[in-house]
This record gives sequence, C-alpha cells and structure tokens, in this order.
Amino acid sequence: MTGQPGTTQRFFRIDGSPVHVRREGQGPVCVLSGGLGCSWFDWDLVVGLLAPHRTVVRFDRPGYGLSAPARPAPSAAGEAERIRLLLDALGLTEPCTLVGHSIAGFHVEAFARLHPGRAAGLLLLDASTEPAPHPRPAPALRDLAARTAAAAAGALAVPYLCGPLGRRLVARASTVRREDLAPAELVRRCYRPRRALRAALRENSRYLDVAAELAELRERAPLPEIPVTVMAADAGRGTRRSARWLDRQRELAELLGARYRTVAPAGHLAMADRPDAVARAVLELP
Repeated sequence: MTGQPGTTQRFFRIDGSPVHVRREGQGPVCVLSGGLGCSWFDWDLVVGLLAPHRTVVRFDRPGYGLSAPARPAPSAAGEAERIRLLLDALGLTEPCTLVGHSIAGFHVEAFARLHPGRAAGLLLLDASTEPAPHPRPAPALRDLAARTAAAAAGALAVPYLCGPLGRRLVARASTVRREDLAPAELVRRCYRPRRALRAALRENSRYLDVAAELAELRERAPLPEIPVTVMAADAGRGTRRSARWLDRQRELAELLGARYRTVAPAGHLAMADRPDAVARAVLELP
C-alpha cells in the first residue's frame, strides 16, 4: 500500500529543489515527518488508519524518497520553514498536528516554536533528544566531507549495489518484527540513487548542530500552549541501553510539559511495528 483513495501527489520547488509531498484523507490536517533515511512510504500503515479522519500530509526531505537533493545544509529552522512552505503551497494554513519521528522531532518542535499559530499539537515519536548539545566545529567542512563521500560512493556504484540492501538491514534492525514492509520496487527506486546516501550523511554530520540550534531556540521561542505527546518505543528487551533511552524520553516529556507514553513492543520504526498505537495517539490530538 502506497496511498489512499483520493491521494494527491505533488512536487513543489523549495529552496530551488523539488520536494515530493502527498496529501490524502479528509478532516483536520496532520503532518507526518520521518527520521533519518525514511521515505514517505514508511508511514503507509499509519496513513491507512488516519486518512478517514485526518487530512494527512507526508513528504520526503531533500534527497529521500522522490525529493531532489538540496543545496543548503540541514538545520532546524530550515526544516521548519520547509514544512511551512509545503503547507502554504497546498493551501493548508489552519493549525495542524505534527508528528516528528526520530530526528524529525527536532524539526516539528522547531516549527511549533517558530510558527506558533500554525501548530495545533505535537507527537514526538521515539524522537531524538540531546540533554546538553553543543555544535561541532567546522560545519561547512563537515558538510563538504559528507557530500564528497557520497559522490565518491556514487562513482563506485556503492548506493546502486548496496543501497536497497542497506535500507532493508536498517529497517529490520529497527523493528521488533525484523522485516521491512516497504515494496521492493520503491526501495530500489529510492535507495539506489546516491541522493539518499548523500542526504543521510549530511543529516548525520549536522545532527548535534541541529540539536544545539533547537536548544537555543527553546531559550528564546516558547512552545505554544498546545498538547504535546512524547511516545517512546519499547522493544521489551530490558537492556541498559533501552532503559537509558526511555529515561531520556521521559526527560524530554518533562522538559516540554508533555504527556509521556510508551508503545510496546516496538522498535525505533514504531510506525511499522505499531501503526495502531501511533494513529491512536495522533487522533487524541486536535
């Protein structure tokens, strides 16, 4: 499944690059944004449950899915602005619920702080969290290194030969079901080009910078008075690492004054393991 009846697929030019966006369903608007390396189809199971009740907007950040690479380096403010421009292009200007998975949790929180009148609620799904982040030195040099590494890998056909397999292995490691439900044809189409590797390397190289940017934003731009849910994935393994992760998720909820809940059993790709719980949490928000 890659879309619901009445699905609209569009490409909008944002910062000079075509961005793939899909709109489906009816009702209040809900925006879904996936983590590092995710594509639009990672939300398919959740969208199937939401579309009868929500107008669902999901998109591919630059380089992922069907979106072209972007020139600017990733930033929290840049991704928040991308969401705003996509909603404007779709003519959806009313306040909306935003779901940010993993690193996209930074992006949707930044959106709510920078555009408080446009956010009706937040769901941070196993979201990235850094208690005291500091930006790393030489951001431009690191971004250049990421782009150069992706170009070298592309010249050697590494993404073409290994991209789909790498996607499969990461997805299997990130779900308790140990499988990737994404259609093989779409995985090949989206992960063979070097743009996905380039995007992942760039986002990873800027991760702490974006976390530090959001920490600074929290100091000067208050979160609007909207309901926020922090939902942590619990695979049920009971390891020290998983316990630390759940502790950090609770701390994030406390920091934001959010409701905290766990979804179990679920890996990091909780939308694949427990789409029912994710959809239910979205529908509890405005």
